[in-house]
Amino acid sequence: MVTSPTHRRRLRVAALLLAAAAPLTACGSETRAGSASDAPRDDTSPQASRSPSAPSPSAPSPSAPGASPYVEPGVVDGAPHNGENNAYRRPGEMSSADKKAALAEAARIKPVLKRLWQQKEWDPDQVRAALTGELGYEVRETTSGGELLGGELDVQEMYERYEDGGNITPEGAMIGLYVGDDACVTAFVQKTNYEVRATGRFMETGCIEPPTGH
Repeated sequence: MVTSPTHRRRLRVAALLLAAAAPLTACGSETRAGSASDAPRDDTSPQASRSPSAPSPSAPSPSAPGASPYVEPGVVDGAPHNGENNAYRRPGEMSSADKKAALAEAARIKPVLKRLWQQKEWDPDQVRAALTGELGYEVRETTSGGELLGGELDVQEMYERYEDGGNITPEGAMIGLYVGDDACVTAFVQKTNYEVRATGRFMETGCIEPPTGH
């Protein structure tokens, strides 16, 4: 069969068009096979388990409960106002001169309390008699309205506490010695131990260490 020149030109054009269309079809198939939605995920990647549409883990959830509006620094359990509630147990500041004087008085008191403890004499009356008789302190006296009449030494019984189903007053004595304008010697002696230290004054109890709880 004899083909005309015009017919042969049409066949060549058709062949060229088919040849050009084949790579385009292959390229489209390759792109789909390698798309992000079908590709296997690497579980070691930090982005592997996060959907592109998921919110950032740092963003708070609208339904999550809010944090406490007040958390003080250093409070382990986050209890609000814990520091404020225990402010009465923190001693005040001491001037350098009064601190030095309080440390000197603490050094005088410590051996007396050590001896009383070794002799098992921790009754408040015994402790008071030793500190006034041996060291020359005067018992602090005030009016019913709290006005100071004189003296610098407070000695009192231990704080009452709850134990074995009832309230008891443990054996022992608490000591507070007022030194200068803002310092104290705060001490105690009881069956198990004794302690003497120089501190500032407590907000509510002066030179006697306040009880725990309020």
